[in-house]
This record gives sequence, structure tokens and C-alpha cells, in this order.
Amino acid sequence: MAVTDAAIDRIKQMILSGELTPGDRLPKEADLAERLGLSRNSLREAVRALALINVLDVRQGDGTYVTSLEPRLLLDTMSFVLDLHRDDTVIQFFEVRRILEPAATAMATEQMTDGEIDELRVILESLPDSPTVEELVANDLDFHHRIARGSGNSVLCSFIESLSGPTTRARIWRGLTQEGAMEKTREQHTAIYEAIATRQPDVARSWATVHIAGVESWLRKALD
Repeated sequence: MAVTDAAIDRIKQMILSGELTPGDRLPKEADLAERLGLSRNSLREAVRALALINVLDVRQGDGTYVTSLEPRLLLDTMSFVLDLHRDDTVIQFFEVRRILEPAATAMATEQMTDGEIDELRVILESLPDSPTVEELVANDLDFHHRIARGSGNSVLCSFIESLSGPTTRARIWRGLTQEGAMEKTREQHTAIYEAIATRQPDVARSWATVHIAGVESWLRKALD
């Protein structure tokens, strides 16, 4: 493993130095192994490991390429890890959401175009008058995704999207068991939208905090 780790580090350094850039094809295995002073087996294991985390793309019959290295692609691995969370850690996911999403909401207030804000309104208005829990949660995910994307920060957006999965079950549970949860969600989404539409980042940040903290607070009581 130590030799494989060294091979991974050598390839990483080639990317960091700019010797390899997104979309570049790696040299032939034999040539690259000789150049890096590695065995072909060690290089092969390093390439396999880097492909698993979406740094490299192995194309059968074509060669191995550096991926786009976009945050969304690289953070897919984190999503896989987060999917393995235990139910007793879901509170911690909400704590992280409570830190990140209000910041993203404030940024979106300043970065979203008028057209993007109109799209957010369409999402808000697409929720039926008497939605099922599944419709409510799907709308909630879409609403927050659009805001995160509107922040203009792809890394922040990817982090927030990665955190959505582990908290979905808790949101469904809340919708099924807490009286008034649907009305409260709709009201808070409307307040967040109006703050964004009127370009009030501090107000938008506050409402986003209230929105996420409300679910977190309910979950803490439910788990006691």
C-alpha cells in the first residue's frame, strides 16, 4: 500500500503542477511507470484508486484521462460516504446544514439573476395546496437545491447537495408526525423567497437559519 500511495502522490503532483490538466490523456502505462520510477502494478493500482474518486477516467481501449475535476464530480465520493451514515448521526448533518445553507442563501440573494429568482418562485408555487409528504419533501429538496446553485459557488453547492440525502428521511418523518409541519415549511419557504426576491441577504440568511433549525430542534426532541 505504501508503494501505491507513493504512486498516487506522484500522479497528484503532476496534476497540481499543471503537467496534467483536466481532459489530458495520461502517457502509456509503461512509459509513465518508467518515468515515475514505479512498477506497472503499482501504477495500475494508483490509477484504479484515483478512478474510484473521479480524478481519473479509465476508458477501455482508449486510455486514461484526467477528469474535469469539477467539485460536483469529486464530491460524489463524499455523497457515497454520507449515504452510509447511522441514524444517530443525522443531528450532526443538520448542524452542518445550519452553518452552510444560510450562508449560501445570503450569497444567492446577491448572485441570482431575476430569471433565476422567477424559477425559484415557480418551484414554490408548484407545491399543491394539499401535498403528500413525498411531494413536500421533493419540493423542499428542489427549492434548496436551486438556492444552493444560485449562490454561484459550485463547491458550496456540492457540499449542500451531499448533505441533503442523509437528512431526507428525517424530513419525511417530520412531515408525517409533526402537526402543522407542511404549513410551516410553506410559510418559511415563502419568507426565504421574498427575502431573496427583494435582495435582503441578512433577512434571507435569518429565515434559512430558522427553517433548518426548526427541523433540527424537532428532531432533537423526537430522539430524546
